[in-house]
Amino acid sequence: MTKILKKQSLKKLNTFGVDALAESFVLIQSENDLTNLYESGELEKQPILILGGGSNMLFTQNFNGLILKITIQGIEVRKQEGEILVIAGAGIDWNSFVNFCVEENYGGVENLSLIPGTVGASPIQNIGAYGVELKDVFYQCRAFEIATGEFIEFKNSDCKFDYRDSIFKTEKKGKYIITQVTFKLNKSKNLTTSYGAISSELENRGIDKPSIKDISTVVSEIRVAKLPDPKTIGNAGSFFKNPIIDSQKHANLKDKFPEIVSYEVGGNYKLAAGWMIEQCGWKGKILGNTGTWKNQALVIVNHGGASGKEIFNFSTLIIDSVKEKFDVKLEREVNII
Repeated sequence: MTKILKKQSLKKLNTFGVDALAESFVLIQSENDLTNLYESGELEKQPILILGGGSNMLFTQNFNGLILKITIQGIEVRKQEGEILVIAGAGIDWNSFVNFCVEENYGGVENLSLIPGTVGASPIQNIGAYGVELKDVFYQCRAFEIATGEFIEFKNSDCKFDYRDSIFKTEKKGKYIITQVTFKLNKSKNLTTSYGAISSELENRGIDKPSIKDISTVVSEIRVAKLPDPKTIGNAGSFFKNPIIDSQKHANLKDKFPEIVSYEVGGNYKLAAGWMIEQCGWKGKILGNTGTWKNQALVIVNHGGASGKEIFNFSTLIIDSVKEKFDVKLEREVNII
């Protein structure tokens, strides 16, 4: 029987470093652990929360239920019609997975270097950075259905991927536990370098024919320069989504704020939330034990001892401020517990 711990501290299991307790806690090291839990009836007794790297979660209270910490490992590579399928365990650290692919010269995830979290969480959030989203390389995932104890495969089209969104955050939320993800990669030089920061940095380095590793290195260094390391200061990376608005609203904002940072997306426009937050005077601002990061207003940090409620309340002040100035409501990207 898989061992269940009681009153487990979560402070070291979330990147904000917030102190909270799980009433019950279990490590999931294999699919058999999930099957055993289902057969024992434990999954029906109390609320369940799935925990990966804890990098996209804010605990504002203790969790009065069972937390399943996914630690499933293992990587398998299969060749298929000129493409490479890489099957990875859900508990693998995301950046470790990216580094494996880069070292093997498997292209597709290099722009997603240094994103915190785990492989299993990547399709839930449809993580993205520097012109690439998880959906671009996702082939399928294997997931455990909590209600039936069955394992089911989800293809790319099944997941209903959208900007920082998937079926696992909407209609299937809380119903499945991802145990492994299969990625479709390749060895061609079909690299995404159009994102401004990447192209300018490559130019600065005199690299006109970048390799997969070049892209990964540049992206990693850009992220290190802009974003705080959760190992040294508590944070969950980007706290807010970049809002998407229609063309008419964008035109109105552009008239009022000619310098507004935006990108066209399928006829609509994605606004840079960090820019708007900065224009409202929040960049580097500290209130009590929390604040925004000095180099990136999109990131909220725990300066030490902040509670989850304190961080949540701070984020509400930012949302209200941006709404008042730009008439745009920011949405939290981080899951609130």
